[in-house]
Amino acid sequence: MTKLRNFLAAGVAAVFSFAAIPGIASAEVTVLGWPGGSEETALRAAVETYNALPATATEDKVELLFFNRDGFYDKLQADLAAGSDAFDINLIATYSIGRYAPFMEPVDLGVDAEKVFGKPILETMQFEGKQYGVPTDLSLHFMYYRKDLIDALMADPDAKAKYAEIAQKYLGKALEPKTPDAWTWDDWAATALYFTKSVNPDSPVRYGTVLQMKNLLFNMMVFQSLPRAYGADWTDASGKVTVDSPAYRAGLELYKKLYDAGATPKDSLSYEYPETNAAWTSGQVATALQWNAAAADLMNPEKAPAVAADTAVVAPPAGPEGRKDHIHGLGLGLNKSSKHKEGAVRFLKWLATEDAALAYAKAGGSPALAPSVVSKIAAERPDLVKLGEFAGAYGYVMRGATSAKALSVYEAQAKEFTAYWADQKSLDEALAAASKSMTELLK
Repeated sequence: MTKLRNFLAAGVAAVFSFAAIPGIASAEVTVLGWPGGSEETALRAAVETYNALPATATEDKVELLFFNRDGFYDKLQADLAAGSDAFDINLIATYSIGRYAPFMEPVDLGVDAEKVFGKPILETMQFEGKQYGVPTDLSLHFMYYRKDLIDALMADPDAKAKYAEIAQKYLGKALEPKTPDAWTWDDWAATALYFTKSVNPDSPVRYGTVLQMKNLLFNMMVFQSLPRAYGADWTDASGKVTVDSPAYRAGLELYKKLYDAGATPKDSLSYEYPETNAAWTSGQVATALQWNAAAADLMNPEKAPAVAADTAVVAPPAGPEGRKDHIHGLGLGLNKSSKHKEGAVRFLKWLATEDAALAYAKAGGSPALAPSVVSKIAAERPDLVKLGEFAGAYGYVMRGATSAKALSVYEAQAKEFTAYWADQKSLDEALAAASKSMTELLK
C-alpha cells in the first residue's frame, strides 16, 4: 500500500486518464467518475448540461477524469490519503464512505434534495450522520417471476393441492399459492419447491429459483434482505455484533433447504450476477432474486426471447418485520484537498436538483427519485418507477454498512455462509466464525 500511495501521490496524472470534453479547456472543477456503463454515459451528459447553463461561470465549468475499475477503490483511497488535489469531486459508494470520509468534506445539498430523492436515498450517502455526497445511481433487488407459470398455478385446483402438499412436507405448513406481491419468504420458498422438477415431476420448468451462493461479497447483499425481513442487523445499538441470531439462522437455513432440495442448480455455489441471468434466460427457472440492473436484459425480447414477455418483478418477499430491500448507491462527494471547493459545491448542489436528476436519468443513469419527480420520466424509464418505489418503501442500510470495513464484513460473511451452504461448516461454526471476524472488523 505504501508503494501504491507514493506512486499515486507522485504522479496521479500518469495513472488517471482525462476524459476530454470539448470547449472547457479553462475548467476549474475536476470530477473523478466511475468509468464504463450507464454511469459514465449519464455523468457525461449531466456535465455537458451543467457547463452549457448560462449561470455556470467559466471558472466553475467541469471536466471529467476516469480511471479503470480494477483496483479503483484502493487507488482512490491512497490518493485521497496522500492529499492529492488532482480532482475536486470523487466517486463514493454506500459501502466505501467510511474509508474515504477522513479525506472528504461533508456537503450541504440544500433543502430541496430530500424532495428530489427522499430521505432513505440520501442516507445511502451518509456517514455518522453527515451527508458526504449526491446519490447518482442506486442498486437494489427485484424478485423476478414468471407470470405465465404463476397464473397457471393459481388457476389449477389440482396444482394448488400439490403445492400445499409440498409446502407441508418441506416447510411444515400447508400453504396455499399467493400472487407474488403478497409473498412471504415461506410463500416464495414453497413456490420455488413446487416449480422444481426433483420435487415436483410435473413442474413445467427444471428449477424453482436460482440462488447466488458464490463466495462473493455482492452475493451477501442479495441474500441479506431475507434475514433482514426477520429482524437481522449487523450490530445492536451498542455496537455488539448480532449476526449469530435467529434471523440470520432462518435465512441461512432456508437457502440451504432450497439448495439441498434441488430448487436451484447444484453449481449455484459458483453463481453470481451473470450466471443468474443466464439461468433465467434459459427459460428453466420460475423465480429469482436479482439486481434491478438485470431488468433491462431479462425483460428485453431481443436478449431474452424465451422469457421476456412473461417476466415480471415485485419487491422481495415479506418476513415478520415486513418487506426489506437492500439498497446501496453510487454518488459524488467533495475531496477535502480540493483547491476549487466553492465551484465543486455549486456543481454538487446542482446535481441534487430535480432538473439535474431528470437529465441524468434520461441519459441512462439509475437515480432513485421521489414519486413526484420520477412520474415526469415514467414513460421513458418505467424501471425507475419501481426503483424509487421499492427504495422508499423497503430500502435499508445495515448498521455499520457505511463503515471503513464494510466491504471486509461482506467478504467475511461470504466466506463463512458459503462454507455452510457447501457443507464445509456447520451453521453454528459458520456463524461463530462470522461473528468473530465482524467483531474484529467493526470494533
